[in-house]
Amino acid sequence: MHLQPSVNVILLIGMISAILSCITGFVLFQAGDYDEDAVNLHQWMGIGVALISVALYYFRRKTSLQKWQLPLALLLVTLIFITGHLGGSITHGSDYLTKPMEDIFSNDSTVSFKRNPVTNVQEAVVYTDVIAPIFHEKCYSCHGAAKQKGKLRLDDTVAMMKGGKDGIVIVPRKADNSELVKRILLPREEEHHMAPKEKPQLTEQEIGLIKWWIDNGAGFSDKVKQFAQPEKIKTALLSLQTVNEEKKIDMDVPKKNVEAADEAVLQKIRGKGIVIEPVSQNSNYLSANFVTANISNQDILLLLPVKNQLIWLNLNNKNITDSALSVLSQCTALTKLQLSNTNITDAGLSYLKTLGNLRSLSLVGTKITVSGIMQLKDLKDLQSIYLFRTGINKTGWDEIKKAFPKASIDSGGYRVPYFADDTTLVKPAPVKK
Repeated sequence: MHLQPSVNVILLIGMISAILSCITGFVLFQAGDYDEDAVNLHQWMGIGVALISVALYYFRRKTSLQKWQLPLALLLVTLIFITGHLGGSITHGSDYLTKPMEDIFSNDSTVSFKRNPVTNVQEAVVYTDVIAPIFHEKCYSCHGAAKQKGKLRLDDTVAMMKGGKDGIVIVPRKADNSELVKRILLPREEEHHMAPKEKPQLTEQEIGLIKWWIDNGAGFSDKVKQFAQPEKIKTALLSLQTVNEEKKIDMDVPKKNVEAADEAVLQKIRGKGIVIEPVSQNSNYLSANFVTANISNQDILLLLPVKNQLIWLNLNNKNITDSALSVLSQCTALTKLQLSNTNITDAGLSYLKTLGNLRSLSLVGTKITVSGIMQLKDLKDLQSIYLFRTGINKTGWDEIKKAFPKASIDSGGYRVPYFADDTTLVKPAPVKK
């Protein structure tokens, strides 16, 4: 009986939390990024939770009504379960409960996307067999049934052509005038770039196929053979016939386990302003990010005691030079290394030849050239190389692509076409004499 007063406090806190959740949920709904029908059901369930919470708290304080406490409590628990499930489905997709289990019991540490190969690409329907799978893989997470960012839905053809809150996004026969294409071509760092920079990006071939479809009318029943096919489009279409049934995006986390790093060592590293944390829950692998701009070789040396655990390292926008890379050459477990806007040169890249596990390398805004990159051609696991604003000239890209046939080479520098109607020319009024 001595715990009874605390029950009242718990019910009061729960009631207030339920009401606040209704308010914040309503505010979030106004952003218009989610399916309206799904949100409406979730909204009324949430309101039900709040009302039952108020009733339960009130009945608890009235002796004559306390007999209704148990039925109300059971009803409240049921509503909370339903409301929570609906909320999870809206924000994370209908498979949010089963997907983690698939990842846990999977034999690989990668996320798989299935795209069926096209048996006869010339007889294929352009939208259904070529374009829709691209949207499904790269766009539906933000513009699908569960969520419509910017009120744009791409999994429904009628809604797609209607556009989003900013208007029409696809202009048939005018790909360069289509907002969808303009946003795809924005630099990855731009807020409105599609897809968001933290998500899988559209490849050059996929962008080319989308533009080709729009330029040919953006229809939904036309076959491939009905459209003219430039050489690049032919190559892209042929690749669809041999596409792997499972395209895997590596998460850059080794499958092999590793022992935990010494906590005293980690505290010493953090004491120098270095953010070092596990890459995921229940993992001993670490990521490190230098917060301070001025870094010495002594700071880099702090990482050596955790070189077996360190797999992700962010040194973007830091004042490091080639000498720092000589230290990093000992961190052979690294799978992701970010060196954008640093002072490294081709000479320093030679130290990275020891990083046999490296899968992602960012060199944006550095002075490296083709000869520097070619020193790393024996790193067979490299999957992504970011080379925007480097010393690589136009003739060097083909050479790099041949040296790294399995890697995605991001040259950046995407350009949005200029149109006369993009700009309003303001002229001064003529001066009256």
